Amino acid sequence: MTPRAAVVVTGSELVRGGRRDANGPFLAAELTNRGLEPDRITIVGDEPDELETALREGLQGDLLVISGGLGPTHDDRTVELLARAAGLEATVDPELERDIEQISRRIAERFRRPYAEFEQGVRKQATVPEGGRVIGIAGTAPGLVVETDGAVAVVLPGPPPELRRLWQAALEDEAVQRVLARAEPPHRRILRVYGVSESAVARALAEVGGEPEGVQATICAHDGEIWVELFGEGEALAVAMRQALAPSVFAEDDRPVEELVLEEARAQGITVATAESCTGGLVAARLTSVAGASDVFRGGLVAYENDVKLSQLNVPEETLAAHGAVSAETAAAMAAGARESLGADVAVAVTGVAGPGGGTREKPVGLVYLHASGPEGERARELLLPGDREAVRRRATAAALHLVRELLARSRHNSV
Repeated sequence: MTPRAAVVVTGSELVRGGRRDANGPFLAAELTNRGLEPDRITIVGDEPDELETALREGLQGDLLVISGGLGPTHDDRTVELLARAAGLEATVDPELERDIEQISRRIAERFRRPYAEFEQGVRKQATVPEGGRVIGIAGTAPGLVVETDGAVAVVLPGPPPELRRLWQAALEDEAVQRVLARAEPPHRRILRVYGVSESAVARALAEVGGEPEGVQATICAHDGEIWVELFGEGEALAVAMRQALAPSVFAEDDRPVEELVLEEARAQGITVATAESCTGGLVAARLTSVAGASDVFRGGLVAYENDVKLSQLNVPEETLAAHGAVSAETAAAMAAGARESLGADVAVAVTGVAGPGGGTREKPVGLVYLHASGPEGERARELLLPGDREAVRRRATAAALHLVRELLARSRHNSV
């Protein structure tokens, strides 16, 4: 029988809306890809009774993965309550205490604080349920694997980068591997589509005959992209969907579009730059989030005010006077200016009205102009994006990256 898994994410800031949960979806995807689709993802605050109940319910399965509540303060209760829910004693691990003390002393010295301020927190963070194994330390928070009567619990810190690093260590633990060995990773195929709607993809699925027996298809929007995931023996369906949606299918893996852009530019020996107004550097941030981007990405200019567009991007004054900052003409001039100023082969420009104010009848909130310019030609796009300021900026950023991807794909095609 397939093992059962559950995820518990704790933190009062999550249930109060102060921070979005990134760990639950990550852990669910990790477990699903290994054949352990979670029964539930529970987000719970720091209230002891509620957290203990969630942990007790999670321990009814085979694998429980817990995120958060490992800090040194009074409301970090995960280890204490996990021990109580599992009926285990919790004691200070001397070796772990020494390790956390060394880290804490360095922190105290760096901030010129007395170590006494950290001492109580060190003992708290070094407390481990009976039989628990330390799989690593992130900051001062230890990751743990705890075997209970019938279940294995993985305890991970809340900050996503730290959680992801220690999750890799948890996967190497013998008890976790025993649970995973009883699961069968699903056959998974993915088609990523850009430039068509969810309804069009759903119609294509229906027209090719829908889901065959033993295959599950999910269709989900990701900032303008549509992801079609096929679980099961879905090769024939993948072929049919690929043909039905061509040429909108641009990838068959889950690497982010910025990574695809950089890979294509690298393959062609092309450098890239950005010129941004309403997105405020988000396109450049996405590109530079990929390790090794420096061999392709030249740089970016955030030209928010018109005088910066004039002085840094050489946008003609008559273009701004005749068409305004939010226009196809200004976007084209920004892209050309970025190529010249930054010495790049290809540049993409973004200008628009992100809101919530600043819109007019002629140029409403959500209106965005994109322009990509390169030695092999130009591509431009006008968008009217829905949503609040954050959504408009996020979607415009994704659209700009796809515009560069399309320009590079055309360049590759022309060179063949």
